[in-house]
Amino acid sequence: MANEKNQQTLSSLKDSLTGIETFYVVDYQGLTAGQLSQLRKDIREKGGQLIVAKNTLINLALQDGGRDFTAALKGPSALVLAQEDPAGVAKALSDAAKGNDKGIPAVKGGFVEGNVVDVKVVERLASLGSKTSLQAELVGVLSAHLSNFVGILEAYKEKLEGEGQSA
Repeated sequence: MANEKNQQTLSSLKDSLTGIETFYVVDYQGLTAGQLSQLRKDIREKGGQLIVAKNTLINLALQDGGRDFTAALKGPSALVLAQEDPAGVAKALSDAAKGNDKGIPAVKGGFVEGNVVDVKVVERLASLGSKTSLQAELVGVLSAHLSNFVGILEAYKEKLEGEGQSA
């Protein structure tokens, strides 16, 4: 571990993990350079980052933050950080895996908003859609209810005005 390059990589990993509440550990082995480049681009568009490093260095950086992923760090591994949209980044991983016959990248585990999660949770998160689309759906539901409420208030106001004029 005294290797200068390893120390720089570890320092960079620790810096990248600062303030990150959601990340996924994935197996990327079997992706071509072009597929890996496209995956990085897709993840970046969702506000994430793909980091490939040695398992030992990833493990040390994660343990520095009190997170133990020793069991998931078997074989080639990469960290996928989700700064803005955890569901969007999970969807990008899921779409990439569906896009090839090997199912790669394969999620090995994750850490979502401060909690260690298994592969099934990450898969469910990927099926949700992006944070923006969920927020838009919520706004739509709320605005429909608000317009109904305003309609009821208007009808009640007209009823009261009608009773006031006839009295």
